Amino acid sequence: MVRILPGKPVIAATAEGVSLVLHEPLSWWGGIDSTTGAVIDRHHPQYGAETAGRILILPHGRGSSGGSAVLAESIRAGTGPAGLVLRAVDPILVVGLLAAAELYPDRPCPLVVVPDGYESLASGSPTRIRTDGTVEQY
Repeated sequence: MVRILPGKPVIAATAEGVSLVLHEPLSWWGGIDSTTGAVIDRHHPQYGAETAGRILILPHGRGSSGGSAVLAESIRAGTGPAGLVLRAVDPILVVGLLAAAELYPDRPCPLVVVPDGYESLASGSPTRIRTDGTVEQY
């Protein structure tokens, strides 16, 4: 079954990858290892999960403004997510991706907000983000 959800593109680009749903918000500052893309927050339910190259689906980010730099660094290093699907916009993640887009224009990482139907997205599914904000999951 194909799920097609309309979303609002905050950082417009296309991306494809296998999805990873994070059940709780995550702070990139102290929550993600930018050299590997692994979740390193020991208190997070998906501790140890690999986010590199994945379409990362999470309610929103959490915490420190330093997370913007960690997200941008992971994009530079090639260990960041392929794209982000959020239930609500998160300014810290937006700033990180805007910085990455400016510094590393050859490594786009879209950010889409999907407030309606977000809960229907699943981990482990091939997922595509379109520039118009549409999220497709197969």
